[in-house]
This record gives sequence, structure tokens and C-alpha cells, in this order.
Amino acid sequence: MERRHELNEILVGLLGTRQVYHQPPPNVKMKYPCIVYNRDSTYRERADNMLYAKRARYQLTYISPSLKAEDTELIEALEELQYCTFDRQMIVDSLYHTHLTIYY
Repeated sequence: MERRHELNEILVGLLGTRQVYHQPPPNVKMKYPCIVYNRDSTYRERADNMLYAKRARYQLTYISPSLKAEDTELIEALEELQYCTFDRQMIVDSLYHTHLTIYY
């Protein structure tokens, strides 16, 4: 299975719904709460003139109409994923956006 699909299934499992969107086009009507993720970059580590490690970097955004206790628990669960870090939180169009970065 492709690594992105593995990541998608992990996110679906944590969210508890299929409202996980990978690079959604502008015409997709999203249901909230949801997770939107996009490939952002690639991390490469070289040793002895060879590629030693390679991981794709994804920008995750958890979008919710409110920040309740269960939303905070989900954000903490996302932060506990290996190579995942919290970036920032903001409110856009009355929706709470929590941005995280994950290497997978």
C-alpha cells in the first residue's frame, strides 16, 4: 500500500469518520470536523553519498466549528504520531484551524 494511503487510514481512524481530504479541489463541499492534508515537501538524508532516509512532509489541518474537549483530545492524538509537530492555530471564517506538520 502506498504510504500516503497508510497515512490517510491512520487519520481516518483517529478522526473516526471518512471526512479526511487529501488535496481537495475548491469545488469539494467539506463536512466538519475534518482533516485536510497536502504534500508539502520531502525530507532527504544522505550518508556516504547515498540516500539514507526519505520521508514526505505533509501539512495537516484539522478544521472544526468549535474547539471542544474531544477536539483537543484529537489534536493531542495527532501530535503523538511519530514525526508530527504542532504549528499554529487560527480562526478563519468562524472555523477553528489547527495546523500540524507530519513526515510520513
